[in-house]
Amino acid sequence: MNRLLSSLLFIAAFLPLAACQAEEPYKAGLQYEVLPEAVSTSDPSKVEVVEVFWYGCSHCFSFEPKVKGWLKEQADDVKFVGVPAVWHPSMRLHAKAYYTAKALKIFDKMNDVIFEAMNLKKQKLLNEDEIASLFVANGVSKERFSKVFNSGSIEMAVDLAEKKQARYRIQGTPELVVNGKFRISGRDAGGHAGMLKVASFLIEKERANLK
Repeated sequence: MNRLLSSLLFIAAFLPLAACQAEEPYKAGLQYEVLPEAVSTSDPSKVEVVEVFWYGCSHCFSFEPKVKGWLKEQADDVKFVGVPAVWHPSMRLHAKAYYTAKALKIFDKMNDVIFEAMNLKKQKLLNEDEIASLFVANGVSKERFSKVFNSGSIEMAVDLAEKKQARYRIQGTPELVVNGKFRISGRDAGGHAGMLKVASFLIEKERANLK
């Protein structure tokens, strides 16, 4: 009886572990990467999801509506942050356009305008004047645009984005980073839908740390 009881206790102890493993369909090193050093988030009371993107990336353009739909399903404890990719001088201009739209409080409108200009209208937006024309067409004076676009605060924001993407170990765009700890790429996660599924999985794991 003692031997039988010991066996039953061993099985009982093993079952929760086996069940936990079965509930985890995504594995570190396969569908996502654990960053060697965690990057601080903007709000420790929430689970932060960062999207590193580029306006000229067709994959980012097609990912955008999927992300918007996914975000509508997220709880209030999830904070989404966009980080424009910067690894070329022209991309720095586009990053400045992103933060300028934020500063001018017309981001929701201009985000779509810039994406469509580069992906549907095939505009390269290789200089300040070309970018300014988009803002002017959407109600911003050129003087106001230029002042904000060339401000020190915008330059600092872009510098920070560039530093963050290095710490996130970004390999391309779009990529997601959950809570400064986990990097998700479409290649590893199995496409855009897979990226969002892995992100949801990691959010649940991180949510327990908020309690």
